[in-house]
Amino acid sequence: MLKLHSVHFDNYIPNWRNHIIVFNVLALIVDGKVRYTINDQTVIGEKGDLLFFPSGIPRVGENVEREHQKITVLFKNEDQDLRQLPFLKSIPYLKCKIRSFEYMKQRFERLFYETVGNGSFQQWIVNGIFQELVGISAREFELVEIAPSKLKLADKIQKFLLSHYRATINIEQIAALINRSPNHTISLFREVTGVSPIQYVHLLRMKEACNLLTNSDLTITEISNHLGYYDHSYFFRTFKKYTSMSPTEYRHFGSPAQIPFVNLI
Repeated sequence: MLKLHSVHFDNYIPNWRNHIIVFNVLALIVDGKVRYTINDQTVIGEKGDLLFFPSGIPRVGENVEREHQKITVLFKNEDQDLRQLPFLKSIPYLKCKIRSFEYMKQRFERLFYETVGNGSFQQWIVNGIFQELVGISAREFELVEIAPSKLKLADKIQKFLLSHYRATINIEQIAALINRSPNHTISLFREVTGVSPIQYVHLLRMKEACNLLTNSDLTITEISNHLGYYDHSYFFRTFKKYTSMSPTEYRHFGSPAQIPFVNLI
């Protein structure tokens, strides 16, 4: 299990210089530039960059041109974490331009202020934000090898599907949205998210079905119609495929079943 050690806010410190090898480090550069030297390799981080340095790698950090601003999260991991979070095994470092910079900045800042405060339920909030940041960072580093043009097209598809998942959608319609062939569209979206566009529609519908079965008085037939499944037997089969339970069983007994994880762009 990951264990958070500390969070630091380097706020335009003159003559800043640092040397850390004991902990893993996630660093978000908020403003300015910072230079890291790892053995004989130089890495420059600038505003919007997310960096990861594994523990045990000698490195020295210093200002570039002027003072910089960044937030760093120091933590340790256990061996089992390496299987679930491949980026932890990266040597000597990872770097990517964060795509959701303002949101990540807000979450890094919130984590810092929670760790230096003493509010109610502090540990719950700190652990939750820390886990979220690690998860988002893992996703960002996983997608770093995918061309920005592909990410942009997949993002366009995803936004369309999130807005229209209850409607009847076919792959030709989605392909026309990005002016690509159906096969190319399927391949591109699967590369980024792990599923095809049509599978993604079913995942969105199944998540909503679970919510409605638990938190509404709609009948199963009404839920099926609401989600665009006018063949109710097909809705039953699809729901059982993704949850291992029928809609009736889910409503009566509840379920810890998890809809499969999908990379959200």
